[in-house]
Amino acid sequence: MTLSFWPAILGGLALGYLLGAIPFGLILTRMAGLGDVRAIGSGNIGATNVLRTGHKGLAASTLLLDALKATAAIVLADRLLGPEAGLAAALGAILGHCFPVWLGFRGGKGVATFIGCLLGLDSRLVLIFATIWLAVAAVTRYSSLAGLLASLGPPAAAWWLGHGQAAVVLGLILPVLWAKHHANIERLLAGTESRIGRKA
Repeated sequence: MTLSFWPAILGGLALGYLLGAIPFGLILTRMAGLGDVRAIGSGNIGATNVLRTGHKGLAASTLLLDALKATAAIVLADRLLGPEAGLAAALGAILGHCFPVWLGFRGGKGVATFIGCLLGLDSRLVLIFATIWLAVAAVTRYSSLAGLLASLGPPAAAWWLGHGQAAVVLGLILPVLWAKHHANIERLLAGTESRIGRKA
């Protein structure tokens, strides 16, 4: 550990937070003349709620941009400040997306941004996440459950692949993701969560 360690960590966190806090769902829907996406559906700024506007292209764009902002944060922080800063940027991006200061700390649920973190850390982790998601979704038809269970795979896989520090960071992200899905978890336990292909 050097004297530059903590400044690099804080710099990575800050860079990740600032990029992660860009509310692409809100920006894109407003640019499309659809108003404030927070006024419909779940009130969320993520791709799932954007899809409720009926514009699949906007939802897909939101998903992609919410993922890539995390990837960009990790890559930039790594190159500018070092690998530890890149790891910190992953956590910062999640916190920025889920708790953006300019939206009263009410942001998205973080799954797309989590995938972007995986891409920035090791692209193989994306394949592991996707494999688990598809398997759970095929069996249960619950998108939320698939995302929650799929999020458990990458930290363990990162550790197995020799990315011990990345595994720790991903482990720190998990409670944030799960906490943001508390309403989905409650509906899953109550048996009222909507299934893929069915209206809520």
